[in-house]
Amino acid sequence: MDVSEPASISASIAGRYALAIFELSREDKSLAALEADVTALSDALAGSAEMREMISSPVYSRDQQAAAVGALASKMGLSAPMSNGLQLMGAKRRLFALPQLLKSLNALIAEEKGEVTAEVTSASELTAAQAKKLAEVLNKQTGKTVKLNTAVDESLIGGMIVKLGSRMVDTSIRSKLASLKNAMKEVG
Repeated sequence: MDVSEPASISASIAGRYALAIFELSREDKSLAALEADVTALSDALAGSAEMREMISSPVYSRDQQAAAVGALASKMGLSAPMSNGLQLMGAKRRLFALPQLLKSLNALIAEEKGEVTAEVTSASELTAAQAKKLAEVLNKQTGKTVKLNTAVDESLIGGMIVKLGSRMVDTSIRSKLASLKNAMKEVG
């Protein structure tokens, strides 16, 4: 059994819904509203265990999921394309793909705006000045506007790991120590 299969199925389902919602929002000239919807839903999903359970639990029926998502969309003031897309996903029992949907929508919106996102993991939290400088350097390299998604991993000891598209630069002390360890094994 291929363990990546469920993830790729979710991504495929989410990609189709994301493209439809994105295209409808672009036709309505409401991409700014869609971007706000994606941010609000991402925050709600991250902050609510009940919401994560509702979208993934088989205990809730199609009707219950569609009604819950409809009420949520109304209360959050989501745009019509997003609200309708979520209700359709609920009716088809596809809400489990909501995290992938939000990720796909973020990527589509960023592409439309000419932005790219860099995943930055550092040993300690970056200051505003450091983040600004890093974004400027990446902007010059790519010729696009770069948004930073930052995370802290103290096991890096020092330095950072920057992932931008298919490129990755690892300047962490942990990786330098690992390289040194491998070099020492080869010598001795």
